Amino acid sequence: MKRVQRFIVSIVILMMLACCSEVQKELPNKTAADILGNPNYLAISYGGYRQNSRDIQPTLDELKEDMKLLEAIGIKILRTYNVHFPHASNLLEAIRQLNKEDPSFEMYVMLGAWIDCKNAFNWKNGEPDHNQESERNLKEIQTAISLAQEYPEIVKIIAVGNEAMVKWATSYYVRPGVILKWVNHLQGLKKSGELSKDLWITSSDNFASWGGGASEYHVDDLEKLVYAVDYVSIHTYPMHDTHYNPQFWGILESEKELSKIQKIDAAMLRSKVYAISQYDSVSRYIKSLGIDKPIHIGETGWASLSDGLYGNEGSKATDEYKQALYYDHMRDWTNEAGISCFYFEAFDENWKDASNDSGSENHFGLFDLNGQAKYALWELVDKGVFEGLTRNGNIISKTFDGDEKAMIKNILSPSTLGEVEVE
Repeated sequence: MKRVQRFIVSIVILMMLACCSEVQKELPNKTAADILGNPNYLAISYGGYRQNSRDIQPTLDELKEDMKLLEAIGIKILRTYNVHFPHASNLLEAIRQLNKEDPSFEMYVMLGAWIDCKNAFNWKNGEPDHNQESERNLKEIQTAISLAQEYPEIVKIIAVGNEAMVKWATSYYVRPGVILKWVNHLQGLKKSGELSKDLWITSSDNFASWGGGASEYHVDDLEKLVYAVDYVSIHTYPMHDTHYNPQFWGILESEKELSKIQKIDAAMLRSKVYAISQYDSVSRYIKSLGIDKPIHIGETGWASLSDGLYGNEGSKATDEYKQALYYDHMRDWTNEAGISCFYFEAFDENWKDASNDSGSENHFGLFDLNGQAKYALWELVDKGVFEGLTRNGNIISKTFDGDEKAMIKNILSPSTLGEVEVE
């Protein structure tokens, strides 16, 4: 009889172990330390908005549709920007449901908590006060905490603020002390056990805000912030600097006899070097403080269209060919260097410049609004990775109907410059 009892107990134990194994399969025990800097976990910035207003939220099914497309191109980490819209919580739920439907589905989130100064964007209450913070920052942080607690298997990073410290953001920027306060608050919750000790806390901001630019940013609170975060998340945008700081942009005298494509290839290679120089400038500053912290790219990207400063009447920087080159350059560099790159962005979103359909902010996506793959992804279309997948009911096809000659005809090389110094 005892032998039978021992046999039954053994069977029960084996069944329990099997169940635990299945749970482990459904919820991989990955931490931020495991996935950041890991080229097998590509990252991207994601907004699923398909209309010209964020008042119209993407549905759960639409979010799941997007997740399948991003999984197909190797993305496993998403970055979001604020939590006061249903988009953030619905995205987390969509990922959880997809994992339940298919335990091999794996996606993690860098959850953004938006931070503003007092009177940000609200001129009725007076001009923005950059020395005080918005009253609703507390609600944003509380919501981020709640979501991280509800979805601990998905939320691996919380970013406090998005370009919240850079001084050209005159409508909303805050002093580093505001970001520091909330980072310390979240780190305290990790110590008390209210948040996972493996959850990483950062702030995602322009490279200058992290000390890589002018000395006016080199203040005590920034140094304290570098100590407080688990890693530094920087933004670098050579595309914007083709207008604002174009010493790297254009065609050198020595390149004037090259073909159009060769000229553009050379200019885009300098853009890569320029982005790396901004990353290196932050690294030098942090090391000068005697601090050793990981540095990852929280944002970088290149628009495929602009009718403004970066378009054919401006720096001639925006088209699908240049976007594809920049995307490949950034992936090649960061994957080799062990740097996570939250490329900006997955899909076009036309709410960002709703009054101007051709505004550059609407055209940073690797996919357009209806799911057409831009030139950067054409090779993947040819390989069939999107077979059976749709967006807005459309199969995933190539822009320009896949006509590379038509796409090339649509691009312009930058203007010729004198000798350009490139670090």
